[in-house]
Amino acid sequence: MDEAVFKVARRPRPSRDAAEQAVRILIEWAGDDPDREGLIDTPRRVVRAYEEFFEGYTSDPQALLETTFEETADYDEMVTLRDIRVESHCEHHIVPILGRAHIAYLPAGRVIGISKLARIVDAFAKRLQIQETLTAQIADAINVALKPCGVAVVIEAAHHCMTTRGVKRPGVSMVTSKMLGAFRTDQATRQEFLALIGRDRRGLE
Repeated sequence: MDEAVFKVARRPRPSRDAAEQAVRILIEWAGDDPDREGLIDTPRRVVRAYEEFFEGYTSDPQALLETTFEETADYDEMVTLRDIRVESHCEHHIVPILGRAHIAYLPAGRVIGISKLARIVDAFAKRLQIQETLTAQIADAINVALKPCGVAVVIEAAHHCMTTRGVKRPGVSMVTSKMLGAFRTDQATRQEFLALIGRDRRGLE
C-alpha cells in the first residue's frame, strides 16, 4: 500500500490549557467578557468541540482500509454508496463545510465493508480542508487500498465561508469529482454512476 496517500504532517499539540486560553483571547477580541456567566465555560466547550470537529487528525485511514474481503463470488459490478454525510471545516476560515459524498468502485477481486467507506470520508473530512483535496484524498485512498478497476467520488457541499460571510450567497453548493480507472476512461461506466447518484441530468456529464 502506498503510504504517502495517507500521511499528514504532524506537529506537537499545545496543552489543553493553552488552547482554552486562546479561545478566551478570541472572545475578548470579539468584544465580550470571557469571565461573564454565559461565557465562563465556553473555552472548555470549544476545545472539546474541536476534538470532535478535527478527530480526523487522530484517525488512521490506512488502518480503516486494511480489512478487505476476497470471497466475492467474482462480483465485478459497480458498488455505490450514496449520500454519505460530510462535515468538514474550511482551512481558510475554519467554518463548516456541510454536504454529501457519493462513492463508487468497480471491484477487482476485493471488496470492503460499506461502513468503512463512510468512515474513510470522516477520517479525511474531519480535518481542515478544501473540498477539492478532500475529494481526491478519498478516491486515492480507496484506489490504493483496493486496487479496483475504477473509483469515483463526487462531493456536493455548502461552504459557510461563502453562505454566511463574504459574498453571503445561501443556497449555493459546490460539486467536485474525482474519477479514476474505468470511471475516467469509459463514458458508459461514468454515466451509470452519475445516474445512480442523480447527477446525470445536473452536470458532470
